[in-house]
Amino acid sequence: MLLLTLVVWVVMFYRRITAIQALGLRPRTRADLDQLGPAAVNASNNLQNLFELPVVFYACVLALLQTNQADALHVACAVGFFTFRIAHSAIHCTYNEVMHRFSVYAIASLFLWIMVVRLALATLFPAA
Repeated sequence: MLLLTLVVWVVMFYRRITAIQALGLRPRTRADLDQLGPAAVNASNNLQNLFELPVVFYACVLALLQTNQADALHVACAVGFFTFRIAHSAIHCTYNEVMHRFSVYAIASLFLWIMVVRLALATLFPAA
């Protein structure tokens, strides 16, 4: 997930610089950056999105490791979350079809919430 965030940041940075140079702009505010066109804006929006649910993922993984509760289902869900987040970023940073993006976002989210709920249940109701 950290590498995915770095890749999207590099894409956003490149697209912003390219658009700024092509348009001859000197952006001063965030609103100026939002005028750079969909390629730059979509990459920026996706980078922001990588600091939303993925933060829950990081916390869940750390808690699973700290409590020694990670199992095969958690790993499968983590891989599923990561895989669908890659697809989400790829869609968001390229053709950005909202329903395609939403579908992979929903699937990724399902994997994450399974992890979170299982962790919560195991923490609240430990095996006797």
